[in-house]
Amino acid sequence: MRKKDKKPNIIIFNPDQWRGEALGHAGNKSVNTKNIDELVKTDGVSFVNAFCQGTVCTPSRCSFMSGWYPHVRGHRTMNHMMRPDEPVLLKTLKNNGYYVWWGGKNDLVPGQGSYEKYCDVMYKPDKNVEPHIPNENKWRKEKKGTDEYYSFYIGERKIKSGQSYYDSDTANVLGAVDFIKNYSGDKPFCVFLPLENPHPPCIIEEPWYGRRNAKDVPVRIPTIKDWSRKPAMLKEIFKKQGLSGWTEERFKELRAVYYAMCSRVDHQFGLVLEALKNKKIYDDTAVFLFSDHGDFTGDYGIVEKTQNTFEDVLTRVPFIIKPPKNIPVKSGIKEGMVELVDFSATVEEICNIKPGHWHFGRSLVPLITGKKTEHRDAVFCEGGRLHGEKHCMELESRSSSDKEGYYWPRLQAQRKEGPEHTKAIMCRTKDYKYVMRLYESDELYDLKKDPQEMDNRIKDKSYEKVILIMKDRLLKHYIETCDVVPFDADKRWFS
Repeated sequence: MRKKDKKPNIIIFNPDQWRGEALGHAGNKSVNTKNIDELVKTDGVSFVNAFCQGTVCTPSRCSFMSGWYPHVRGHRTMNHMMRPDEPVLLKTLKNNGYYVWWGGKNDLVPGQGSYEKYCDVMYKPDKNVEPHIPNENKWRKEKKGTDEYYSFYIGERKIKSGQSYYDSDTANVLGAVDFIKNYSGDKPFCVFLPLENPHPPCIIEEPWYGRRNAKDVPVRIPTIKDWSRKPAMLKEIFKKQGLSGWTEERFKELRAVYYAMCSRVDHQFGLVLEALKNKKIYDDTAVFLFSDHGDFTGDYGIVEKTQNTFEDVLTRVPFIIKPPKNIPVKSGIKEGMVELVDFSATVEEICNIKPGHWHFGRSLVPLITGKKTEHRDAVFCEGGRLHGEKHCMELESRSSSDKEGYYWPRLQAQRKEGPEHTKAIMCRTKDYKYVMRLYESDELYDLKKDPQEMDNRIKDKSYEKVILIMKDRLLKHYIETCDVVPFDADKRWFS
């Protein structure tokens, strides 16, 4: 049994670009997530209405690791990460006696600094890992000029029969398993596993490729026919990606491979749970599984993601929590709306840590224990830039000016000073989604009648009262979160 005064171990299992509906227990028959599903059934909870605060990696990670919304300190691009003076949960845990092991991608702290403040170990595999995309240059060359060039679809990854593919995810998960197996320190530990998958391009090896299930793939959201009431960024990406000629069968195959990638990640999650049980510390460990944002995967006739549009397929993510044994859990699916900013607050309560900075997360422990069923009346997500903010165009990316880059359809649009890269923010309630956009029309969707967000009702006079209510809620959000005041007061200087 764990001593009452001992802090629990923490597992942060953080796949990249996992759609919220890509879970077996959420009703998706095309994806095998047996390990996650079993955890939710017995020992954990699944927040099926969890939303991220940024729809690309860095803004989202900066947000959930600090409890700040991206606008608080300008974390709106892939190249504006958490500076040394800013709070990061990993640093908080380390400063509160945790041994922090980090294995996986970054997209959180700047490369010009060091990891020493954030972790005790930045794991490096002891042998070379295989790339996510084998023979990438050859593959791109073969697809040039076809309607697959910007599709983020490859299909089967060829490997020798009976072998496993030793990519970075495999290496880091096995490294974490080995760490758990051999850890003998007197500190509680935190394992942070920010994985690459199921981030496209969509490619998977056996046995998952052979198990893909295109037959039961959920029907995709139809390709947009009239772009006049949708964000300019979506129209621009649709035009440049060139998937208008794709048949439903091709989209089904792309989606089936994406779901197979999710199944592979679930398998790796199972390895971590097994390691905890073998070490007999499963009950002493809090486990968090969530993604940073979602993916279009063919919905609306688009693949991958954007930085400043907020469709549910991008903003809704898996969010699963198993608390330590001393916290009673009412396992199963939770319907209440939550945000990823709630992650750090939940960890702090479970670990009995008093935060050293003001943040906007709210602990999910009352929902985990069943004391509450509702959590937030609205959730928020944001992105984009102002005209003239050249430093927010993400010009650092190769794809910004190079047509051979995967992201060129989106990043070339981010260079423009038209409406495409407009700064925008989403306010979503249970029934409505309102998006305020600079330089182009706002959006309003009646989610009860139009859950696929196909019909923008912003100019419909019958929704004028709803629009005013949503604008008022958004204003309240900005007033509540527009700044943070440090806990330590300065001494006043007098002449």
